[in-house]
Amino acid sequence: MDRPLQTLSEAERLAWLRLIRSENVGPITFRLLLDRFGTAGAALEALPELAKRGGRAKPIRVCPAAEAERELAALARLEARLVARCEPDYPPALAAADDAPPLIAVRGHLHLLQRTAVALVGARNASANGRTLAKRMAAGLAEAGWLVVSGFARGIDTAAHEGALAHGTAAVLAGGPDVIYPPENAALYERMLAEGAILSEMPPGAEPQGRHFPRRNRIIAGLSMGTVVVEAAQKSGSLHTARLAAEYGREVMAVPGSPLDPRASGCNRLLREGATLVESAEHVIEALKASAPPAQEPFHPGFLVEPMAMPSPEEQTQAFDIVLELLSPAPVSVDEIIRQCQLSAALVGTVLLELELAGRIERHPGNRVALIA
Repeated sequence: MDRPLQTLSEAERLAWLRLIRSENVGPITFRLLLDRFGTAGAALEALPELAKRGGRAKPIRVCPAAEAERELAALARLEARLVARCEPDYPPALAAADDAPPLIAVRGHLHLLQRTAVALVGARNASANGRTLAKRMAAGLAEAGWLVVSGFARGIDTAAHEGALAHGTAAVLAGGPDVIYPPENAALYERMLAEGAILSEMPPGAEPQGRHFPRRNRIIAGLSMGTVVVEAAQKSGSLHTARLAAEYGREVMAVPGSPLDPRASGCNRLLREGATLVESAEHVIEALKASAPPAQEPFHPGFLVEPMAMPSPEEQTQAFDIVLELLSPAPVSVDEIIRQCQLSAALVGTVLLELELAGRIERHPGNRVALIA
């Protein structure tokens, strides 16, 4: 039965923050732990034993309460809101993504995140024409009431934020919510604070690293009904955002370009693969009108959920061996593991949870898992 969204108490928010900041706990693992143990507090207590049963030799690092309290204090100094996935202020489209962050820090105008959003992304080394088109398209979308989402990078991202700023734009940062990257966007950052919204799943002060950008891209795709790629080379991060949008069941759109320009090769490839061709804000709006809103599973704080029944030690040992044999460094879907081993989904989920907390497997898009070599 569906329940209304809830607001976390300060004690629960602290426990949620400690859990997501603990070692080997990602967004999907976080959700599974709440399903299994009922509350973040109970999950925190269970982490050491779960990791040990998964084969971890040294103790898992559980985020100390004092460390999480320091992060909350830093966010308060920034006047940032830490919004939980179960709360009404959390962006609805993002909450529909299975790997959405349990908590996001938001600076600026939080209410903008309730608008229906479209992502506009592209090359950092964008052409003058590409930047002009992105700025014009973003302005048209924002004027029509859409929230324009991008990643605050050089080039197309910056042009998109600038074009939409007067009417509604949100930047997703790869680093902490107070870390301005690239540095030349300092003035734009201050304008975003005053007129737009800035959000991040990273703690204050966290410098962006290469591994953070794919995580940022999934938030951009998850926030948005559709993703528009203006310019992108074959190995561009913008194509990663587009692939994630497709996996979430969202619209993928691309602006065509000259075959002689490497910055157009990624967009042209998307179009060959079935992306919608767009050249203006009107084209984007027309494409999105035909899209159904993302299906959203209710996500509730653990204190509203009955803890999942625990398997017996004998069942656990037998399942562990069976599941481990089916895993390899090549990603495989969890559904396929369940089908082949003929065990219950709950039991397979328990084994995978323990292996992940032990640092022996990693999760991939599309509900797939793989052994860590």
